[in-house]
This record gives sequence, C-alpha cells and structure tokens, in this order.
Amino acid sequence: MTSTTTEGTALSDTELDDLRETVRAVCADAGGTAAVRRMPEEAPGIDAELWDALGRQVGLAALGLPESVGGIGGLAGITAVCEELGRTLAPVPLLSSTVLAGQVLAGCDTADKALAELAEGTVHALAVAAPDGRWRPDAVPVAVSWQGGVPLLDGTAPFVLDGADAEALVVAAAGTDGVDLFLADPHAPGVTVRRVPTLDLSRGQAVVTFSEARVRALTAGGEGTDVVSHALDVALIALAAEQLGGAQAALDMTVAHVCDRTQFGRAIGGFQAVKHACADMLLQVEAARSAVVRAVLADGSPQALAEAAAVAQAWCGEAFVSVAAECVQFHGGMGFTWEHDAHLFFRRAQSDAVLLGGTAHHRERLAGLLGW
Repeated sequence: MTSTTTEGTALSDTELDDLRETVRAVCADAGGTAAVRRMPEEAPGIDAELWDALGRQVGLAALGLPESVGGIGGLAGITAVCEELGRTLAPVPLLSSTVLAGQVLAGCDTADKALAELAEGTVHALAVAAPDGRWRPDAVPVAVSWQGGVPLLDGTAPFVLDGADAEALVVAAAGTDGVDLFLADPHAPGVTVRRVPTLDLSRGQAVVTFSEARVRALTAGGEGTDVVSHALDVALIALAAEQLGGAQAALDMTVAHVCDRTQFGRAIGGFQAVKHACADMLLQVEAARSAVVRAVLADGSPQALAEAAAVAQAWCGEAFVSVAAECVQFHGGMGFTWEHDAHLFFRRAQSDAVLLGGTAHHRERLAGLLGW
C-alpha cells in the first residue's frame, strides 16, 4: 500500500528551472513577504488568493502526487518549489496539504476521491503528532473505536498545520490492530477545530479535538504506520528545502545590507569580522543545499530516503536558525522592528526548528537507522 517514491510526471532540469521561475514570479506579484504581513498576527492562516494562483492555476496542489490526478514533479519538483516558497515565507498550504496530507492519501488505496479534491486545490490537513509534536506510532493521541461498523474517533491532535483552514482532515488513530488512517470532516458533529496563535506568522496551526466523531476509514489492519512514516520522510525533505530557501534569503538580505551600510567611512562588509561571519553563513547555506540535493537522489529507496530525511533536518534546521539569527544581528536594532523582514525569517526558523521533531530528535533517529 505504501509508495516508496514520490510520484507525478518527472521534470527535466530545464522544466524544474522554469517551475522555479514561475513560482518566484507569482510570489513576487503577491508582494513577496507582504503576503505574510497581510496575515492577522493573532490568527495566521492561508493567503487564499495566492494559493489559488499557485495551487490551482500553476498546478502546485498536485505536486508529487500520482499521475492519475495530474501529479507532476516528484520529489525533485517538491524541493524546488519549497525552496522558492521558503524565500518569501509564502503563507500557502503546500507543506501541510499537498505534501503531508497528499503523500498520505497517495498511499491509501481507498482515497481516490479525497486525493482528486486535494490535487484541485482543496486544503487537507494531517493530524498525526503526539503531544510532544513528534510522530510516534506508540503515542498517537487519537483513538478509534467501532460502533455498528462505523469508526468513531476520540482524542486531541495538538499540532495540526493549517488545520483551521482545511476542508478535510486526514487523521492517524490508534486501534486494536495498530495505527490506521481516517478521513474526517472538520465541520461534522464531534469535531472541534481551534485556531491557535503561533510564533511563525506565515503558517497557521490548530488544535483538533474529536469526541465520538464519525469518520471514514482509509486503511485497515494497522497499515497506517508505514503510510505515515513514508509521507513524513517526504515532508521532512520538503521542510528542509523550505529552510534552505529561507536561509538563502536571509543570507542575501544580510550581504546586501553590509555592502550598503557604512561605518567609519566604509561599507561594514569590508571589515574582516563581518566578511568571516558572512562566509560562515554561506557555508551553512551550501551545506544545507547539499543535504537537500542528497535527499532528492535517495528517492526510490525507503531506507535511503529515511536516512536522507534525518540528515537533511539535522543540517537544515540548525542552518536556518543560525543564518536567520545572524541576519537580525547584522541589521542591528532595525532587524527587530516590525517594518523589517529579518524578524519574519527568524520566526519561521525558530518555528521550523521544532516542527516534526527538532534537530536532536533527527540525529537520534539517524543513529538508530544507521545502527549506531
């Protein structure tokens, strides 16, 4: 049931470059980071107009999905697009809907209708995380019981990306046979969705509570664990590509500033300490890029993909945090002001650093995968 590779029509290097340029142009037309600033600070969510342009018109809602629903790009396409979206912190549900929920639905034999809707731009959210924010099959916070052949869900999913804006919820729940997957209507009786404030203004999050909620089964016999594990490996690589794009944008912003800002009659970028710091930032960005490229090459082997996903997160999460912090530092007091973009990247970096498990978790996982 579980796919071992991302799907969709493969793209050539030229087509990937064209896709990058298209995404970059659409994000620029939306004002770049201005799209983030349009989000209400107390309730970040999705820029519906931008997602319509990217998801429906450009076709990104089907990125990496099966060809039967118009899927394109595979893992290479996912990382190329996510890197571009990371450059502007675009508030769209590509990671939460297309990648996370999409890869799960692609691994379920009974999810054809839901997958087709998702590929057309309908937002789905995936509820899988345990109370500590990680995916642990032995600590799934939602349980399933059966009544007259109908599955009922009970429990609370505390970290659901873009859950408040989703038209459908894909839920992992623990039962007597193990973990299985279910499709829930967020507006149905027994389902409560509460939007929560977040540090990252560019990505919404919700707490979803189920109380004897009637849902539709997508898997049976505990097959959900393998489906979710593969989907999360793809999502971790997509997240790493976003972090790479954000780190590159923060580096570019810093270099432009130190070349323009003068002190003692010369640009501060000419000072040795500043040059060395910028060189260190570049090394971190390029190491993150290498980790993402290596992860794309691992597509096709579940074991290699899992290892590459852990490596990518171990590198890219720290790189983004470090580069974003240096960006704020080099901009001085201006970097902390609402008017400047530096703090937006710092917020995203800090949020991403603990999303789907932090660096320590991924290093520990890597050690286990390698048998250390």
